[in-house]
Amino acid sequence: MADLTQRQIRILKSIVEEFIETAEAVGSETLEKKFNLGVSSATIRNEMAALTQLGFLKKGHLSAGRAPTSMGLKYYVRNLMTPKTLSINEEIGAKEKVWDFRNEFERLIREATKELACRTRSMALATTDHGAIYSYGASNLLEQPEFFDIDVTKTVLSLIDNTNYWFDIDNKVGDNLDETKDMVHLLIGEDLGLEHLEPCGFIYQRYQAGPHRGILGVVGPARFRYQYVVPVVDYFAELVSTITG
Repeated sequence: MADLTQRQIRILKSIVEEFIETAEAVGSETLEKKFNLGVSSATIRNEMAALTQLGFLKKGHLSAGRAPTSMGLKYYVRNLMTPKTLSINEEIGAKEKVWDFRNEFERLIREATKELACRTRSMALATTDHGAIYSYGASNLLEQPEFFDIDVTKTVLSLIDNTNYWFDIDNKVGDNLDETKDMVHLLIGEDLGLEHLEPCGFIYQRYQAGPHRGILGVVGPARFRYQYVVPVVDYFAELVSTITG
Protein backbone atom coordinates (compact mmCIF):
# COMPACT_ATOMS: atom_id res chain seq x y z
CA MET A 1 0.00 0.00 0.00
CA ALA A 2 1.27 3.48 -0.87
CA ASP A 3 2.74 5.68 1.85
CA LEU A 4 0.63 8.79 2.27
CA THR A 5 1.88 12.21 3.28
CA GLN A 6 0.53 13.81 6.44
CA ARG A 7 -1.48 16.24 4.31
CA GLN A 8 -3.01 13.39 2.29
CA ILE A 9 -3.85 11.56 5.50
CA ARG A 10 -5.65 14.64 6.89
CA ILE A 11 -7.58 15.08 3.65
CA LEU A 12 -8.54 11.39 3.44
CA LYS A 13 -9.66 11.36 7.09
CA SER A 14 -11.76 14.49 6.55
CA ILE A 15 -13.39 13.08 3.40
CA VAL A 16 -14.23 9.76 5.07
CA GLU A 17 -15.76 11.43 8.13
CA GLU A 18 -17.79 13.87 6.02
CA PHE A 19 -18.95 11.03 3.75
CA ILE A 20 -20.03 8.96 6.76
CA GLU A 21 -22.01 11.95 8.02
CA THR A 22 -23.70 13.00 4.76
CA ALA A 23 -23.69 9.97 2.40
CA GLU A 24 -22.54 12.36 -0.34
CA ALA A 25 -19.31 12.86 -2.28
CA VAL A 26 -17.17 15.61 -0.77
CA GLY A 27 -15.84 18.62 -2.68
CA SER A 28 -12.67 20.65 -2.08
CA GLU A 29 -14.67 23.73 -1.07
CA THR A 30 -16.39 21.81 1.72
CA LEU A 31 -13.05 20.53 2.97
CA GLU A 32 -11.51 24.01 2.90
CA LYS A 33 -14.40 25.63 4.78
CA LYS A 34 -15.17 22.91 7.30
CA PHE A 35 -11.92 21.19 8.23
CA ASN A 36 -9.36 23.99 8.47
CA LEU A 37 -6.70 22.06 6.56
CA GLY A 38 -4.53 25.13 6.15
CA VAL A 39 -4.11 24.83 2.36
CA SER A 40 -5.90 26.29 -0.65
CA SER A 41 -8.80 24.72 -2.49
CA ALA A 42 -6.51 24.13 -5.48
CA THR A 43 -3.99 22.24 -3.35
CA ILE A 44 -6.79 20.15 -1.84
CA ARG A 45 -8.03 19.31 -5.35
CA ASN A 46 -4.54 18.22 -6.39
CA GLU A 47 -4.23 15.98 -3.34
CA MET A 48 -7.71 14.54 -3.95
CA ALA A 49 -6.65 13.72 -7.52
CA ALA A 50 -3.53 11.99 -6.18
CA LEU A 51 -5.58 10.01 -3.64
CA THR A 52 -7.94 9.00 -6.45
CA GLN A 53 -5.00 7.83 -8.56
CA LEU A 54 -3.75 5.78 -5.60
CA GLY A 55 -7.15 4.10 -5.18
CA PHE A 56 -8.29 5.69 -1.91
CA LEU A 57 -10.97 7.91 -3.46
CA LYS A 58 -13.41 7.73 -6.37
CA LYS A 59 -15.45 10.33 -8.24
CA GLY A 60 -18.99 10.92 -7.06
CA HIS A 61 -21.81 9.78 -9.37
CA LEU A 62 -23.67 13.09 -9.32
CA SER A 63 -21.03 15.67 -8.38
CA ALA A 64 -17.43 16.68 -8.88
CA GLY A 65 -16.65 15.61 -5.33
CA ARG A 66 -14.93 12.46 -4.15
CA ALA A 67 -16.06 9.55 -1.99
CA PRO A 68 -13.83 6.97 -0.30
CA THR A 69 -13.32 3.61 -2.00
CA SER A 70 -13.38 0.36 -0.01
CA MET A 71 -9.58 0.71 0.24
CA GLY A 72 -9.95 4.25 1.57
CA LEU A 73 -12.52 3.18 4.17
CA LYS A 74 -10.37 0.27 5.34
CA TYR A 75 -7.32 2.51 5.60
CA TYR A 76 -9.34 4.89 7.74
CA VAL A 77 -10.56 2.13 10.07
CA ARG A 78 -7.16 0.45 10.45
CA ASN A 79 -4.98 3.55 10.67
CA LEU A 80 -6.87 6.78 11.33
CA MET A 81 -9.96 6.00 13.37
CA THR A 82 -10.15 6.38 17.15
CA PRO A 83 -12.60 3.68 18.37
CA LYS A 84 -15.21 4.77 20.89
CA THR A 85 -14.80 2.18 23.61
CA LEU A 86 -18.00 1.02 25.29
CA SER A 87 -18.62 2.55 28.69
CA ILE A 88 -18.91 0.33 31.75
CA ASN A 89 -22.67 0.97 31.78
CA GLU A 90 -22.96 -0.04 28.11
CA GLU A 91 -21.01 -3.25 28.74
CA ILE A 92 -23.14 -4.11 31.78
CA GLY A 93 -26.34 -3.37 29.84
CA ALA A 94 -25.28 -5.66 26.99
CA LYS A 95 -24.32 -8.44 29.37
CA GLU A 96 -27.63 -8.20 31.23
CA LYS A 97 -29.54 -8.64 27.94
CA VAL A 98 -27.94 -12.02 27.19
CA TRP A 99 -26.79 -13.34 30.57
CA ASP A 100 -29.88 -15.46 31.28
CA PHE A 101 -29.27 -17.43 28.05
CA ARG A 102 -25.63 -18.33 28.66
CA ASN A 103 -26.53 -22.03 28.99
CA GLU A 104 -28.86 -22.04 25.96
CA PHE A 105 -26.64 -21.48 22.95
CA GLU A 106 -29.33 -20.84 20.33
CA ARG A 107 -31.19 -18.39 22.57
CA LEU A 108 -27.90 -16.69 23.37
CA ILE A 109 -27.07 -16.18 19.68
CA ARG A 110 -30.59 -15.00 18.92
CA GLU A 111 -30.59 -12.43 21.73
CA ALA A 112 -27.05 -11.26 20.96
CA THR A 113 -28.01 -10.72 17.31
CA LYS A 114 -31.11 -8.78 18.31
CA GLU A 115 -29.22 -6.58 20.76
CA LEU A 116 -26.40 -5.94 18.27
CA ALA A 117 -28.94 -4.79 15.66
CA CYS A 118 -30.61 -2.44 18.13
CA ARG A 119 -27.33 -0.88 19.25
CA THR A 120 -25.90 -0.36 15.77
CA ARG A 121 -29.15 0.49 13.92
CA SER A 122 -28.05 -2.05 11.30
CA MET A 123 -29.05 -5.57 10.30
CA ALA A 124 -27.21 -7.98 12.57
CA LEU A 125 -26.44 -11.51 11.47
CA ALA A 126 -24.89 -14.60 13.04
CA THR A 127 -24.00 -18.04 11.72
CA THR A 128 -23.54 -21.22 13.74
CA ASP A 129 -21.65 -24.44 13.20
CA HIS A 130 -25.04 -26.14 12.64
CA GLY A 131 -25.43 -24.17 9.42
CA ALA A 132 -28.10 -21.92 10.88
CA ILE A 133 -28.38 -18.15 10.32
CA TYR A 134 -29.91 -15.73 12.78
CA SER A 135 -30.69 -12.18 11.70
CA TYR A 136 -32.46 -9.18 13.15
CA GLY A 137 -33.02 -5.56 12.22
CA ALA A 138 -33.55 -5.71 8.45
CA SER A 139 -35.95 -2.77 8.77
CA ASN A 140 -33.06 -0.65 10.09
CA LEU A 141 -31.57 -0.69 6.60
CA LEU A 142 -34.49 1.32 5.26
CA GLU A 143 -33.42 4.31 7.36
CA GLN A 144 -30.28 4.70 5.23
CA PRO A 145 -30.32 6.35 1.77
CA GLU A 146 -28.21 3.57 0.24
CA PHE A 147 -31.17 1.22 0.71
CA PHE A 148 -33.69 3.46 -1.00
CA ASP A 149 -32.43 1.62 -4.11
CA ILE A 150 -34.73 -1.40 -4.36
CA ASP A 151 -32.08 -3.54 -6.07
CA VAL A 152 -29.66 -3.03 -3.18
CA THR A 153 -32.28 -3.85 -0.57
CA LYS A 154 -33.62 -6.88 -2.46
CA THR A 155 -30.11 -8.28 -2.83
CA VAL A 156 -29.34 -7.94 0.88
CA LEU A 157 -32.67 -9.42 1.95
CA SER A 158 -32.23 -12.35 -0.45
CA LEU A 159 -29.04 -13.28 1.40
CA ILE A 160 -30.58 -13.53 4.87
CA ASP A 161 -31.35 -17.22 4.45
CA ASN A 162 -28.46 -18.02 2.11
CA THR A 163 -26.19 -19.96 4.46
CA ASN A 164 -23.70 -20.83 1.72
CA TYR A 165 -23.07 -17.16 0.93
CA TRP A 166 -22.07 -16.24 4.49
CA PHE A 167 -19.93 -19.33 5.03
CA ASP A 168 -18.20 -18.75 1.68
CA ILE A 169 -17.56 -15.11 2.55
CA ASP A 170 -15.86 -16.06 5.82
CA ASN A 171 -13.86 -18.85 4.18
CA LYS A 172 -12.58 -16.47 1.50
CA VAL A 173 -11.43 -14.02 4.15
CA GLY A 174 -9.53 -16.79 5.93
CA ASP A 175 -6.74 -15.54 8.13
CA ASN A 176 -5.86 -12.56 5.98
CA LEU A 177 -2.15 -11.80 6.11
CA ASP A 178 -2.94 -8.11 6.51
CA GLU A 179 -4.96 -8.66 9.64
CA THR A 180 -4.26 -10.30 12.96
CA LYS A 181 -6.40 -13.25 13.90
CA ASP A 182 -8.34 -11.25 16.50
CA MET A 183 -9.15 -8.23 14.34
CA VAL A 184 -12.71 -7.41 13.33
CA HIS A 185 -13.16 -8.18 9.62
CA LEU A 186 -14.32 -5.50 7.18
CA LEU A 187 -15.92 -6.42 3.86
CA ILE A 188 -16.87 -3.39 1.81
CA GLY A 189 -18.38 -2.98 -1.66
CA GLU A 190 -16.69 -5.32 -4.14
CA ASP A 191 -15.50 -7.54 -1.27
CA LEU A 192 -19.08 -8.78 -1.00
CA GLY A 193 -18.94 -10.21 -4.50
CA LEU A 194 -22.37 -9.18 -5.81
CA GLU A 195 -23.25 -6.41 -8.26
CA HIS A 196 -25.76 -4.48 -6.19
CA LEU A 197 -23.79 -4.57 -2.94
CA GLU A 198 -21.26 -1.88 -3.89
CA PRO A 199 -22.71 0.65 -1.40
CA CYS A 200 -22.84 -1.93 1.40
CA GLY A 201 -20.53 -3.18 4.12
CA PHE A 202 -20.30 -6.16 6.45
CA ILE A 203 -18.40 -5.89 9.73
CA TYR A 204 -18.00 -9.15 11.61
CA GLN A 205 -16.00 -11.06 14.15
CA ARG A 206 -15.62 -14.78 14.75
CA TYR A 207 -16.75 -16.29 18.04
CA GLN A 208 -16.18 -19.60 19.80
CA ALA A 209 -18.77 -20.38 22.45
CA GLY A 210 -17.87 -23.70 24.05
CA PRO A 211 -17.98 -26.24 21.19
CA HIS A 212 -19.81 -23.80 18.92
CA ARG A 213 -18.17 -21.55 16.33
CA GLY A 214 -19.47 -19.00 13.89
CA ILE A 215 -19.48 -15.35 12.97
CA LEU A 216 -21.41 -12.41 14.38
CA GLY A 217 -21.66 -9.07 12.64
CA VAL A 218 -23.68 -6.31 11.03
CA VAL A 219 -24.71 -5.45 7.47
CA GLY A 220 -25.33 -1.83 6.52
CA PRO A 221 -24.09 1.00 4.33
CA ALA A 222 -20.37 1.08 3.55
CA ARG A 223 -20.25 4.35 5.50
CA PHE A 224 -20.87 2.72 8.88
CA ARG A 225 -20.14 4.83 11.93
CA TYR A 226 -17.05 2.71 12.30
CA GLN A 227 -15.78 4.38 15.48
CA TYR A 228 -18.78 2.97 17.34
CA VAL A 229 -19.80 -0.09 15.31
CA VAL A 230 -16.39 -1.83 15.17
CA PRO A 231 -15.90 -1.96 18.98
CA VAL A 232 -19.54 -2.98 19.53
CA VAL A 233 -19.28 -5.92 17.11
CA ASP A 234 -16.00 -6.95 18.73
CA TYR A 235 -17.52 -6.74 22.21
CA PHE A 236 -20.57 -8.86 21.40
CA ALA A 237 -18.47 -11.59 19.75
CA GLU A 238 -16.23 -11.66 22.82
CA LEU A 239 -19.26 -11.68 25.13
CA VAL A 240 -20.80 -14.67 23.35
CA SER A 241 -17.45 -16.44 23.49
CA THR A 242 -16.84 -15.88 27.20
CA ILE A 243 -20.19 -16.24 29.01
CA THR A 244 -21.25 -19.57 27.53
CA GLY A 245 -21.77 -22.16 30.22
